[in-house]
Amino acid sequence: MIAIAHYVATSCYIGAAALAATPIVRPVAAPVRAVAGVLAIGVAVHAAALVAVAVVAGRAPLTGLGPALSFGALLLAATLLATEISARETSLSLVAAPLAALATLAGALLGLDPMLAQDGLRGAWLVAHIALSFFGLAAFGTSAAAGAIYLLERRELRSRRFGALFRLFPPLETLDRVNHVGVVAAWLALSLGIALAVGYALTYRSVGIAEAIWGTVAWLCVTTLTIGRLLGGWRAHRAATAASAAFAAVVVLYVAVRAFAAHNGAFL
Repeated sequence: MIAIAHYVATSCYIGAAALAATPIVRPVAAPVRAVAGVLAIGVAVHAAALVAVAVVAGRAPLTGLGPALSFGALLLAATLLATEISARETSLSLVAAPLAALATLAGALLGLDPMLAQDGLRGAWLVAHIALSFFGLAAFGTSAAAGAIYLLERRELRSRRFGALFRLFPPLETLDRVNHVGVVAAWLALSLGIALAVGYALTYRSVGIAEAIWGTVAWLCVTTLTIGRLLGGWRAHRAATAASAAFAAVVVLYVAVRAFAAHNGAFL
């Protein structure tokens, strides 16, 4: 029954993404209620399944790659549901819901017993965490770069200096869109990457303090940017400034942590 509940939740997440894509296929208003309803069913079924896992195993479903993926997917889907309801739009579901579905399905297929450390999957688990984290940081960097170019181009427009460099810039609307999508993609990838890291640390009793501090700060920066864009009503100029400043702060913190890491080479 627990595995079946995961498959039901996966189907709901995929269904929510399909409903969110409706305005792309035909000119209709965003089906916020329908998407939120299907997501809510998926989250409820998913949560009930993990509660059942905890009751059967006698411990929280966090240890083991399968449980960690499933729990991370549940957090992602629940956050997505809250965001879509608050923002009254469904565009985020196009990306986040399929990612939650994939993680939920992978968790079910890998096994959901939190008592198993799954040592044979330790390498794959770590690779998945690192890959997601690096993808999130790459998306964050892309968003910051688009924000910096946006600020530069906007300054050129306001000063009415239209040199050769200006003609190489894309439209401001394009840069703002890249900034927006980059921030959301970064938040999705880093959220799931951190969920995997937490599960890994609990399973193998392996915690890197330097990595944990830096990763948490990076995630908090991206989360703040995402909330500001989706719920705070940040305009393009403010979002571009915040993304550029936040990414610069994360890079500076990386250099500082790397320089003062207790063991040389212990921190990437």
